[in-house]
Amino acid sequence: MEKTTKRKALQGLVVSNKMDKTVVVQVERKFAHPKFKKVVKSTRKYNAHDENNECNPGDFISIGETRPLSKTKRWRLLEIIKKGVVEEGKAS
Repeated sequence: MEKTTKRKALQGLVVSNKMDKTVVVQVERKFAHPKFKKVVKSTRKYNAHDENNECNPGDFISIGETRPLSKTKRWRLLEIIKKGVVEEGKAS
């Protein structure tokens, strides 16, 4: 018997790619506050698996839920939606 579960998918901005085969993705979520009904912005960071090291900071990507790949990685890169602008000569 097969299990057919719908896996979650999120979209976010790549913040860091300094680890090997891993990117840190910042996902922003907007929702109405339960009491005050004002729109609140909340952000969360996820570690995602990037097999070919193809993401760079500033890229807007889609990540999907997967089995645990390491202590902190539970997400995998699905696609790069929009490439970010690479700033030349920026010291960090």
